[in-house]
Amino acid sequence: MELSEKIKTIPSATGVYVFKDIEDRVLYVGKAKSLRSRLNSYFGSNAPDPKILMLRQQVADVDYTVTATEVEALLLEGQLIKKHRPRFNVMLKDDKDYPFIRLDVTEEFPRLEVVRKMKRDKARYFGPYPNAGVINETLRLAKKLFPLRSCNDWRGKRRPCLNFHIRRCVAPCSGRVSPEDYRRIVDQVVLFLQGRHQHLEKQLRQQMEDAARSQQFEAAAEIRDQLDALGKLTARQRIVSAQTWNLDVLAVSTQGEIAAAQLMTVRGGKVLGNEYFRFRSQPAADPREMVSAFVRDHYQRVPVLPGEILVEAMPPDNLALESWLSEKRGAPVVLRMPQRGQKKQLLALARENLVAHMDAENKGEDSAGPERETLLAQVQELLGLEDIPWRIECYDISHIQGSQTVASMVVFERGQPLRRAYRRFKIRELNSPDDFAAMAQVVSRRLAAHSEGREGFSTLPQLIVVDGGKGQLSAVAGVLSHNNCGDVGLVALAKRDEELFLPGHQQPLVLEKGDPALQLLQRIRDEAHRFAIAYHRRLREKETLVSDLDRVAGVGPARRRALLQAFGSIDQLREKDAAEIAAVPGIPWSVAEEIYRHFRKNK
Repeated sequence: MELSEKIKTIPSATGVYVFKDIEDRVLYVGKAKSLRSRLNSYFGSNAPDPKILMLRQQVADVDYTVTATEVEALLLEGQLIKKHRPRFNVMLKDDKDYPFIRLDVTEEFPRLEVVRKMKRDKARYFGPYPNAGVINETLRLAKKLFPLRSCNDWRGKRRPCLNFHIRRCVAPCSGRVSPEDYRRIVDQVVLFLQGRHQHLEKQLRQQMEDAARSQQFEAAAEIRDQLDALGKLTARQRIVSAQTWNLDVLAVSTQGEIAAAQLMTVRGGKVLGNEYFRFRSQPAADPREMVSAFVRDHYQRVPVLPGEILVEAMPPDNLALESWLSEKRGAPVVLRMPQRGQKKQLLALARENLVAHMDAENKGEDSAGPERETLLAQVQELLGLEDIPWRIECYDISHIQGSQTVASMVVFERGQPLRRAYRRFKIRELNSPDDFAAMAQVVSRRLAAHSEGREGFSTLPQLIVVDGGKGQLSAVAGVLSHNNCGDVGLVALAKRDEELFLPGHQQPLVLEKGDPALQLLQRIRDEAHRFAIAYHRRLREKETLVSDLDRVAGVGPARRRALLQAFGSIDQLREKDAAEIAAVPGIPWSVAEEIYRHFRKNK
């Protein structure tokens, strides 16, 4: 059936539509209140914008799904975009899970921990934190202000660890605090992580006055110190309104090939966060579409929502977005485009930050961007690839006689390492050294993760580089063929003579040592080798630590984990004295002395 005829049969109902090309690849996913009207608008006689014109030239088929409501269509659209990553859709350029701070309030004595996934449990989650420095600073301040426990192995201790003596823990392990008093600290931590510092200051001040009236002067002094530290923190935060606004401010823009967003978080009238995000987008994307994509992608993983989001451009699906956000929050959420006053000034401030970030990024890319693009074009020509290899992935295997076999995946985008996309793999179910089978396994697992839509694996590369020769090349080529990934380029780079092996070529390709394309591939291969070796050494150190500590009385799995977390390796542990070992949470003095004597005896 012709596409125009098929569109006539599509109902005038709410739903999601999917444009596909002649090879059944998803080009674009959209939603509509009336599917037939929306699809007719793409193929009408009115002059479309350049994006629609380009899309119209490539569309060969359309699928659709009818939904009961616009909110259902919004959620389904997001799921399909995340799964297929269509080239014509605007979406956040995010290949990983941002971390959260988790506080399991169902425990009697909960602790703070960093996690990558939100579970459907009754714990409280705070975040996500796109910036690692921000989450580390937040945890540092939280632990300094509020003496929650930080250890895993804490029950039934006869005496508290060093954290109690330096006032970083109230020692629930040895019964030094009641569940009721500990719960009050937990409630204060929640206020702190929510940014409700004024409420927290009010609570602490009242507690200090109560302690002073009852002549508990030491407790009052500790609370006073907490208030001082909290006051210094809030003094550093920029006050943008005398009113206690709780809202987010979103600015979006495109410059050249960069599409980005700036999200400013205002709580209690103060700026608590100011984060920069990149879109994976066509140049000159529609700001309304960018706002819609950001709200859909970002707030899907945010556990605590503001009641108001200020935007520069109102998305066409604002009512569906507001309905979904309100349902998620359990209270009204509105998207607002202010025209005057302080809220308009907040948008201007967010845009200033966004422009500064984009200018800095453009300057960094402009200095070396054209040179890298030329180099990647040389790689394309050299290897006979269909497309310029903007994303290159390289795999390496590391083991010692088949023991602790691991693999690394490193990613280069536009000729530069994308370290947040690096991944490590433990090779499974291989009883003997077999680099070919190991290489096939790791690439199979990577492609399976892509087909499942797992975070961090959603983008396929234009080129895969494997460390090795014909055997590794053949193993990976078979995996790519089995997974219908024939459009992904493949090359093997052998270390000994630096020869390039290509699918379908009997003889290797030998280049001059100074060839720029070869040097780029060598750099990527060496990075994968370094990453694999580092992981292998870490696993061997863990194995050595376990086997060595097995001979020490009083050291079981929990204490081994605590020692490894504290010192990292057996060599570091050997250098510590008994007092340093005993400072590790969960290690009593008697066991610390046993460990110390064990290593001195075996020196």
